[in-house]
Amino acid sequence: MSRWQGPKRPPREKSEEKGPRAEPPGFRARLVAARAHRRVMRERRPIDEAIALETKTAPLPPADLGLVRAILTVAFRRRGTIRQALASRAATGEIAEAGPLQPLLETALAQILFMDVPDHAAVDCAVEIAKRDSEAKHYAAFANALLRRIAAEKAQILANMPDTVDAPEWLFERWSRAYGAERAEAIARIHRQEPPVDLTIFAPLSPEIAGRMLSTGSFRLETEAAIAALPGYAEGRFQVQDAAAALPARLMGAKAGMRIADLCAAPGGKTAQLAATGAAVLAVERSARRAERLRENLARLKLPAEVMVGDALTLEAGLFDAILLDAPCSATGTIRRHPEVAWTKTLVDILALARQQRAMLESAARSLKPGGILVFATCSLEPEEGERQIEAFLSDHPQFMRRPVTVESDGVPAEMLTSAGDLRVLPCHLAKEGGADGFFAARLQHRA
Repeated sequence: MSRWQGPKRPPREKSEEKGPRAEPPGFRARLVAARAHRRVMRERRPIDEAIALETKTAPLPPADLGLVRAILTVAFRRRGTIRQALASRAATGEIAEAGPLQPLLETALAQILFMDVPDHAAVDCAVEIAKRDSEAKHYAAFANALLRRIAAEKAQILANMPDTVDAPEWLFERWSRAYGAERAEAIARIHRQEPPVDLTIFAPLSPEIAGRMLSTGSFRLETEAAIAALPGYAEGRFQVQDAAAALPARLMGAKAGMRIADLCAAPGGKTAQLAATGAAVLAVERSARRAERLRENLARLKLPAEVMVGDALTLEAGLFDAILLDAPCSATGTIRRHPEVAWTKTLVDILALARQQRAMLESAARSLKPGGILVFATCSLEPEEGERQIEAFLSDHPQFMRRPVTVESDGVPAEMLTSAGDLRVLPCHLAKEGGADGFFAARLQHRA
C-alpha cells in the first residue's frame, strides 16, 4: 500500500438551495491527477512537470499536491495491473477514448486498488469529473458501475495478477534477453515497491538519524521524516543520493591536485563527491536553471567547484586528469522512482540517446590528458546505453583501455560487476536491503 494517508471525508451538509452541484471532497486534487496523467501519456512529460503545468493557473495547497503526486506515482507504478483490471471488467475489454475517461479511470483505480483512501471518495470524484466533462459525461454511469465492481472484486483481481504485469512487455523482453528471465522478473517485482532513500555522507551523522550503512558505502534511511528536517541537513553533512548513483564518482580515483570535469553535472551529487576529495572540479551543465540548482546544493554542502553553463559536446576548457560523463539516457534504471518512464520511453528514444552518448564520449575523450581516467555512466538498464556503447568506443579508440572495476580496489559488491569489469547495478541488487537504482559505469584510461 502507498504511504499516503488521505483526509477523512467530512459529513455532507444538506442544502435547501438548488444550484451547481457541490464538489465532492478531494475533487480538485483528483481532477488535476487525471489531467496530469493524460498529459504525461500524450506529451511524454515527467509527472512533476505535468503537475506543474496543470496547477500553473490554479495552485493547490500542499496536502492536495501530495495526494496528486501519490496518485500519479501509484497509477504509473501499477499501470499494468490497473489496465488489466479495466480490460477484464469492461464488457468489450476496451475503454472508449472520451476526453479524460481513460486517465480518470486509471487514477481512480490507483486509489481503489493500492492506496489507503476510501473507495467511495475515489469513485464519487471520478464520476463527478466525468459528468462535468463534455466528452466523458455520457460514460459517467459506466464509470460508476465499473469502478464499483472492481472495488468489490479487488481482492480477487490482485490475487490473480502475474508478478510481471506492471512491466511493459517490450521492456520486460529486453531485460530478459540482457539479464535472463529470472533477473528480469526480479526487476519487475522490485519496480512495484517504493524506493528507499540513501545518503552520501560528508561528515559524521547524528545518532538520531535511523538507518544503516550499506556494503556500497551509502547510508540507507529507516525513517520517513522530511529530509530537510534531519539533523545535519542545513550544515551540509550529507546529501540524498541513491546508493547506485553514488558509485561512478567513487571510480574516478579523485584526489587533491587533480583537475576533473563533471559533464552533465546537475543536480550535483557527483560533483559534490568529487569536490569533497579536494580535487579542482569543473561542473558543466547545459541548463542554466539546473546549473543554479547545482550551485545551491554545493553552497549547502559548503563544497567548492566551478560551475559552467555550457554544452558538453562543445566544451573547450583545456585538458583534464579525469572526466566523469554521466550522460543523458532513457533512465530505465530509475523506473521505481519515476514510474512514468516505463510508459513514456520507446526504443526510438533509446537508440537516439545512444547516438548522443557516443558523440559526448568522443568529445570527452578529446579533453582527457594522456594517462587520464574517463568514467562513462548512465542510469539505464539498456545495453545500447551501457555495455554495447563501451565496446564500440574501445573498438574505435585503441588509445583507450578499460580499467576494470573490482571488489578489492573499489569496494563494489561482486554481484554488481560484469565479466568485462564494468559496473552494472540492477534494481534487484541489494535486494535484502531494499534494492537500488539501475546504473551502468565503465572506467576507461587513456594510454599514456
